[in-house]
Amino acid sequence: MPKPFPQVDALLLARAQSGDRGAHTELYELFAGMVFTLARRMLASRVAAEDVLQDTFIEVFRKIGGYRGEAELGFWVKRIAINKCLMQLRSGWRSRRCDGGEDIVSAEPARVAALDDQIALERALDALPDTARIVVWLHDVEGHTHKEIGAMMGYTASFSKSQLARAHERLRSLLMVDEEESEADL
Repeated sequence: MPKPFPQVDALLLARAQSGDRGAHTELYELFAGMVFTLARRMLASRVAAEDVLQDTFIEVFRKIGGYRGEAELGFWVKRIAINKCLMQLRSGWRSRRCDGGEDIVSAEPARVAALDDQIALERALDALPDTARIVVWLHDVEGHTHKEIGAMMGYTASFSKSQLARAHERLRSLLMVDEEESEADL
């Protein structure tokens, strides 16, 4: 289940809507982690996620004066971030970059095993086509319905369901191959 959004008091929101840079900084600090994580998972690239983080907050601060409060501020920010991710994926300028991982020199075996599982899952997610990865993230992690995902992406709920089913099947096969390779190394 997705984490609840950070609460923003009315005074902070009013200050941000009036252009107070200090309030903008506070909002950035509240929501930047959520936006970056969402973008990193949807785009499978740290560099692209950093671009989306920046673009999201530029738009948030540019449009916050028009925020009407019909939904939680966190939902509004997240929606802008999702749209920025989708625009990034549709962009003709998009290129994939492979981010280098950090080596772990010493850690207890349980932590190493958990990290190995996390790395395997991240690699499997990165191996999915962009559309499938987005559907998996939006449905399984962010908790959106198939109808919502279809609408966000300009398709039907059935499109989202079929993408998710195929993605889950692909993830299972990728993770099984990774597990078999690990066992063969022993």
